[in-house]
Amino acid sequence: MDAKITLSFDRAIIERAKKYAEAHNMSLSRMMELVLDKITTKQYDSIEEFPISDWVNIIAEGPAEYKIASKKRKSLKDEYHSRKK
Repeated sequence: MDAKITLSFDRAIIERAKKYAEAHNMSLSRMMELVLDKITTKQYDSIEEFPISDWVNIIAEGPAEYKIASKKRKSLKDEYHSRKK
């Protein structure tokens, strides 16, 4: 059974992801489901161990950077929005 979630991404990333998904005859939702399924079907000791396939790298703006959050959610959200300005 499908369930809905809300995610926030940079607008430019969303547009590139939509174009990529359309070019590969799938919806953006289905593409994200495939990515999340691939990531969560194996157990990893850290986020750095996640396999990032070539097509995810194509969509990305640059190399993946993972930060371990030690801040509160509101602080992280404020920081994210201040970087977009």
